[in-house]
Amino acid sequence: MILRWLVQISRYGLAALFLFTAGAKIAIVKPFSLNVGELLSASGFNYARWMWPATIAIIAAEIVAALLLLFRRTVRVGALLGGLLLIGFSGFALYYVYVLHGEPLECGCFGGIIASQLGVKTALRNLALLIPVIIVFFGSRKRKLPLGVSC
Repeated sequence: MILRWLVQISRYGLAALFLFTAGAKIAIVKPFSLNVGELLSASGFNYARWMWPATIAIIAAEIVAALLLLFRRTVRVGALLGGLLLIGFSGFALYYVYVLHGEPLECGCFGGIIASQLGVKTALRNLALLIPVIIVFFGSRKRKLPLGVSC
């Protein structure tokens, strides 16, 4: 009973978080795309060519993860996508700061609503969010219905 509640709170909390962050990025899409461009440039990519596709892909992936978390049939896929996004963002934050020795940069993770710079703090926050992802992924196993039909 408690696990079921914990799964539902984690599931809808993650969906709300991904929708919130996507919406916040949309609200400041031009400055966010410039941040993405700066990160791409520091990584050796042609930022002029890839900043808008990368910006759109990030926002779209967050929206897709949130939508997948909302539907029972796709909740585990949503948790998996959300976990991959969190790990990817954490890995890139650490790569940017420690491998590329990048200057402190406002990541725009929460739009202009919550200030957050790339680095250990960002990585730890994202890695801590893996706890609800794990709860949702392993707590949302398929249940058997009567007569052997699964849902």
